[in-house]
Amino acid sequence: MATRAPNFSNDRESQFLTDSFQRGLAHWNRERLQPGFPDDWQHRFERDVKMQRLEGGFLEELRAEVIDEAARVPTDADGFIHWFEGLKAHGPGQGDPLFPWLAQEADKDQLRWFFEQEAAGEAGFDDLVAMTQVKLPVEPKLELARNYWDEMGHGAAKGMHGPMLDALVETLKVRPVIENTVWQSLALANAMTAMAVNRRYAWHSVGALGVVELTAPGRSQQVADGLLRVGLSPKEARYFSVHAVLDVKHSIEWNRNAIRPAVEQDPRTATAMAEGALIRLKCGARCFDAYRAHLWG
Repeated sequence: MATRAPNFSNDRESQFLTDSFQRGLAHWNRERLQPGFPDDWQHRFERDVKMQRLEGGFLEELRAEVIDEAARVPTDADGFIHWFEGLKAHGPGQGDPLFPWLAQEADKDQLRWFFEQEAAGEAGFDDLVAMTQVKLPVEPKLELARNYWDEMGHGAAKGMHGPMLDALVETLKVRPVIENTVWQSLALANAMTAMAVNRRYAWHSVGALGVVELTAPGRSQQVADGLLRVGLSPKEARYFSVHAVLDVKHSIEWNRNAIRPAVEQDPRTATAMAEGALIRLKCGARCFDAYRAHLWG
């Protein structure tokens, strides 16, 4: 079952899909998720309530784009898995021409700009998994725990995925900050954070994270190929080459051990996970459009 092509014709009419809103939300997310201390929390509380209301409006606008399509998705386990796995070929943003170009033609500065956008918009897959797994049923929770343990390098700092990303930032000498990032990349990270943090969207987050594992390997390999082509060593390109391989295994296990048991236990989770997956893919497609507009002029 093919999903519809992205339709972003109303982006400019949205109060949420704007540069100023996404930058403000990104700064707030960065601040609220940092470990801190109970200093002046009463003053920040009123601002947080306002931002949570705006965050909810943003995510509901993204839901409105996909809700009709998600409502048609099968809610039995076999049917849902079949639809979900089909997103790899037919989902929004899949097969985007940006990635073969990155692999075969982009120069080092163009690859650096692309990676800077991706790094600045990275919400932290390990943290998203950790926040999503809270109070999930046993089987999905165990699968997310296994996934998290892989992200954490099985307890070894050199195997953690986050530091691999940081090492590539140093190698490419980029500055992945909110101010240098297109709003579409910030919106993707903000949407993923919103789904993981707010428990009413927990199953949306399971779908969104699962579709990342499903669709990322091919793109990751093409980025790794591009980095190797412009002179990086296999060790330096490791962040992308690891995900090109490991995420294939992660996707199979996520679908089998997290998604299937959830749908078997409660068919309503299928619709929520479909919405989350489509939200994630549409946000990604917006990023690819913005990246091409910048890189191809």
